[in-house]
Amino acid sequence: MTAHVVVGVDGSPASQAAVEWAADDAVRRGRPLRIVHVCAPWIYDIPLQTPPGFRDSMTEYCQEILDTALAQARSHAPGLQIETVRERGKAGEVLRREAEDAEEVVVGSRGLGGFTGLLLGSVSLALAGHVAAPVVVVRKPRRHVHDEIVVGLDGPPAPEAVFRYAFEEAAMRKAVLHVVHTVQTPVLGPYAEAYTSLIDDAFVTEKRVAAETLEPWRERYPQVEVRRTVVIGHPVAVLCEASQTADLLVVGSRGLGRVGAAVLGSVSHGVLHHARCPVAVVRPRGEA
Repeated sequence: MTAHVVVGVDGSPASQAAVEWAADDAVRRGRPLRIVHVCAPWIYDIPLQTPPGFRDSMTEYCQEILDTALAQARSHAPGLQIETVRERGKAGEVLRREAEDAEEVVVGSRGLGGFTGLLLGSVSLALAGHVAAPVVVVRKPRRHVHDEIVVGLDGPPAPEAVFRYAFEEAAMRKAVLHVVHTVQTPVLGPYAEAYTSLIDDAFVTEKRVAAETLEPWRERYPQVEVRRTVVIGHPVAVLCEASQTADLLVVGSRGLGRVGAAVLGSVSHGVLHHARCPVAVVRPRGEA
């Protein structure tokens, strides 16, 4: 099975929400869905002195998680072609392999092994920015449909893979695409008032640049209604605020202010932790 949507499941509430999100998107894309559950290696390495049947019960537990996810997907999206895979190993490593021939990978924000105080689990971090396919991180079940996709713009040129994914999602959903461009002003200290006109000029310039950057994309996707916002503020705070009324927030794996050694940039990392809707992290083509 190729060109499919992969969803990783572990029985947690977040992964259950991910199953529904992935099933919906697979239907929109006209792609089959592959549900993957990874059993911990120790289940297969249980010492002989353990009580009889313990290994079998743990294997059954893993299969039950997979079967439950399959039933959930079938109920949520009748008629969708679905394949299930049960593997042993580390979830992050297995899902990275699964991502190699996937169109998209969907995971819950935090699994059963997560700590209560952590909003983002190790598997999500192991995938976002590390695989070629877009990675969607889902935190909770959808309660409302806002018919809006938010994408962050950090300056020209607009990242091809990020904007293609965002425009395609908006087109498939018949949703508004809200392009958010943030402008961060320098700390000017007690003489800030003297630079007010310079800040205003810079803001006007950024609005013009954002409009020019979007023009080719409007021409490629004339069916998508685009709303543009240019605002002064920190990108994480601004994008997370916009996510409150969005169905999906799309960001690149690294921003223009990236550190060369960082696979996942600070903005991507920040919104994954704090966004109020599912987040898609899209890695530009050719990025190692």
